[in-house]
Amino acid sequence: MASVSTRLLLFSRQFEKFYEQQFTSLLERSGLSMREIHVLLFLANNPGYDTARDVTEYRGIAKSQVSQAVDLMAERGLLRRTADREDRRVIRLAITEAGAPLAREAQAIQAACGRRLLKDLSPEDAAHFRRLLETVLDSGAHLAEEEFFQ
Repeated sequence: MASVSTRLLLFSRQFEKFYEQQFTSLLERSGLSMREIHVLLFLANNPGYDTARDVTEYRGIAKSQVSQAVDLMAERGLLRRTADREDRRVIRLAITEAGAPLAREAQAIQAACGRRLLKDLSPEDAAHFRRLLETVLDSGAHLAEEEFFQ
């Protein structure tokens, strides 16, 4: 059997493919790309993280790609840009009333993916898994920061 690291990397690629396939119908109906859905979901799921820089930093999408996605969704009336009150150089992004139904549908698809992933776990095991995952993710973030600042 392959090592845990190898299996985890393989799982990551397989789950990403499965995850993106779940959005096919929404993509076709909305005319949005998966990258635009990623931006929309990031904004919907992370209140307070509402700049293109936040999307770039936390979601790992290139700045140019985030900019293109934001431009397209703003043109379509799905996102609104507003200058920050304290620093007018900072542009805040918000999902509009027109974009909210798409965001909710994308969140429902995302939640269904999570449920399918954990369907074979008891509710107790799923809760335990989430707690362990949070711990591992926090540790990984600290390791990445340590490496970055050395």
